[in-house]
Amino acid sequence: MSEPLVIVGNGMAAARLVDELSKAALGRYAIAVIGEEPRLAYNRVLLSSVLAGETASHDIELRPASWWRDRGVTLKYGCVATEIDVGRRELKIAGDESMTFSKLVLATGSTPLRLNVPGADLAGVHTFRDSRDVDLLLTLAAQKKRVVVIGGGLLGLEAAYGLAKAGAPVTLVHLMDRLMERQLDAPAAELLKSLVELKGIKILLNANTARFHGETCVEGVELTDGRLIDADAVVFAAGIRPSIALAKEAGIAVNRGIVVDDVMQTGAPDIFALGECAEHRGICYGLVEPAYEQARVLARHLAGKPVAYHGSVVATNLKVSGVSVFSAGDFMGADGSEAIVLNDIRHGTYKKLVISGGRLTGAVLVGDVADALWYLELIRDRKPVAGIRSQMMFGRSLALASEAA
Repeated sequence: MSEPLVIVGNGMAAARLVDELSKAALGRYAIAVIGEEPRLAYNRVLLSSVLAGETASHDIELRPASWWRDRGVTLKYGCVATEIDVGRRELKIAGDESMTFSKLVLATGSTPLRLNVPGADLAGVHTFRDSRDVDLLLTLAAQKKRVVVIGGGLLGLEAAYGLAKAGAPVTLVHLMDRLMERQLDAPAAELLKSLVELKGIKILLNANTARFHGETCVEGVELTDGRLIDADAVVFAAGIRPSIALAKEAGIAVNRGIVVDDVMQTGAPDIFALGECAEHRGICYGLVEPAYEQARVLARHLAGKPVAYHGSVVATNLKVSGVSVFSAGDFMGADGSEAIVLNDIRHGTYKKLVISGGRLTGAVLVGDVADALWYLELIRDRKPVAGIRSQMMFGRSLALASEAA
């Protein structure tokens, strides 16, 4: 008889785990997926494309309903898990009966951060995190509302681009001195800023939000330096916080995220966590690829196969506000490393390769990312690059041809 395995969360990590389990442990588990959003799992990375009108909402679903049925998965979406009874191995669901489990996987993701400033509770202050947020923002854009986006990381840039393309006048406000400071160095961020501004988005850096103005609805954003920006709406896109409340209330160990070991197990027996809510060796990744790597490890572990997760090489390979961007590894360059840089502002291209100990350890690309996955492979495999050092900046084909010669 199949063991009952319950997954809390119906996002990208949960969908990948079901896919991996169907390959590694087919028939061993009776899987139930509990999702809070009232729809099938979808590609959250493409929400900005939906906002920009480049993709239809139904086209970003990861798998059709038939795929889940064919794997015998019970889907309960539009449901909120309220409590874990660790001792009784029960999961309580709002407005529904409890579910028993043999194994429980927490893939609860994260929630958007909201600044704790005066006026943050006014009508017209929104977040950009899920498909329901996109529906709200599409309405704003259709009405040509003036929108201020708070946050110049990946999420904020995507929100700003989507809103601008949908027709809204957009100002992006960022606390730091450059965009995407966690993924880009200063020259790359400056190039990205100029390319994004060409799309009609106004960008303010070193801009700290002091308060929102308005009686019942937001009417403006005041910065700490006294500047006032007129706004009909504000969108928080200044970061995420792992969703750990369910685990914490059950007495499961948490720090910033739900603490897991090298097989993704929490401090409670047969309860696991992965994706944005999980903290492994002190790191919460908040990215898709590490979540997929964790799903592969967990599936193999649940299938009884020896495996361990040792962490991920963090990489970003996306189209940000219509501009291709890639970064991976130690792109800033630790002491003792050297950097090879190509900066072609006129053609909107920036490349930086960081080498240490004869190996590629980091990379940043803006504009031309054709060889991004090759650079990532070199970083992960720690392959010596002395033989291709002088050609590797110009791409895989030239570098490998030179190495062969």
